[in-house]
Amino acid sequence: MEPLSLGIFFTVILLCLILLVKMPIGFAMALAGAMGIYFIAGTNVLFNIVSHTPFTTASNYVFTVIPMFVLMGWLAAEAGISTDLFIAMNKWLGWMRGGLAMAVSMACAGFSAVCGCSITTAVTMTAIALPEMRKHGYSDQLSTGILCAGGNLGFLIPPSIGFIIFGIITETSIGHLFMAGIIPGIILALLFCVTIYIICRIDPKAGPASPRLALREMLKIPVGAWLMFALVIIVLGGIYAGIFTPTEAGGAGAFATLVFGLAARRLPWNRFVSALVNTVKTSGMIFILIIGAIIFSSMLALSTLPFAIVDIIEAFAVNRYIVLVIILVVYIILGFFLDIMSILLILLPVTFPVTKALGFDPVLIGVLTIITVLMGQISPPVGIVVYSVSGIVRDVPVMTIFRGAFPYFIVMAISLVIFIAFPQISLLLPNLMTPAG
Repeated sequence: MEPLSLGIFFTVILLCLILLVKMPIGFAMALAGAMGIYFIAGTNVLFNIVSHTPFTTASNYVFTVIPMFVLMGWLAAEAGISTDLFIAMNKWLGWMRGGLAMAVSMACAGFSAVCGCSITTAVTMTAIALPEMRKHGYSDQLSTGILCAGGNLGFLIPPSIGFIIFGIITETSIGHLFMAGIIPGIILALLFCVTIYIICRIDPKAGPASPRLALREMLKIPVGAWLMFALVIIVLGGIYAGIFTPTEAGGAGAFATLVFGLAARRLPWNRFVSALVNTVKTSGMIFILIIGAIIFSSMLALSTLPFAIVDIIEAFAVNRYIVLVIILVVYIILGFFLDIMSILLILLPVTFPVTKALGFDPVLIGVLTIITVLMGQISPPVGIVVYSVSGIVRDVPVMTIFRGAFPYFIVMAISLVIFIAFPQISLLLPNLMTPAG
């Protein structure tokens, strides 16, 4: 078989290994990629790639941004920042109809700024917020739906692991991607609040209002919320001003979180150890995925499949926005079945050269790609975030959670149209950054 046909064949093999055999995705990409390299280029090339990739990946300075931001997220979670954020937001929003759910949306957005992971954000906020929402008579459908949608923001609002993976695979500035996710993330959080308001107007029993607090009580902000704001200023402000590279910002953020947690007496020894253990587990999983993806990407490059797709599209002279929509729909569909990092690692080597050849800004494509994958994460049949929340809330049927998350799926689809029509929304902050950013 010619290299192009082999590239297509082993891409199909990869999907079969993942969807039918249920092989761990990092190993599936490595196996399919290695087999493809062997048949396309021979034993010497295969041994050269397979023997060097794990070491060069794990020892690459650029990749240290991953464990640093993962550590910052786990230290923040163990220090109770998420709890304090929800308390602060509840004080300000809880008095409105649906206010507790709105507080969840905004608290998820805030915690995402120090976490970077959708599942961690969703699970953490579920454990904190759901008991309070139930105590105030909120419906399980509304409560679990916004927990899934709000948790999803963890991969959009920086420091997003999704943007880190996108930047590494596509060689796009991670700092610019981080800045590009801020305004869309805030807009989505606010749109979620509007959606909650509409739902509660239609069904007032879904989200009753809580008593309004005195202004003096509302101004008593828990210390964890202040820690979050300080971390955002240190990390994102440092990147925006060109003081830090994203890699340096990750280390600074992790150190600052540790100092804040110790100073506030929020990190006893057992929680500190738990944060370290979880960081090692999470980082190890991500690195296995990346190593497998690099091997698979090498196979695709040798097969010339991405370049053939670009040539086909250019030959047909299809409107570039039609091609973009098709690519985004593919991301949404795969999001029904796979987690976000796996989708990015599998598809980006194929789709990114296409969008780049069509003249789309790589940073804008990063934002659109992340949002589309997140839509799949809250959709049946296998919405990863929904099942993560379901694992915490075992007494709520999974379909109830899916129904609760559906309105936010629609909102995210609408936001995609807005961000495509007005790319300046995503590109405003990256374009204002200093060159060092």
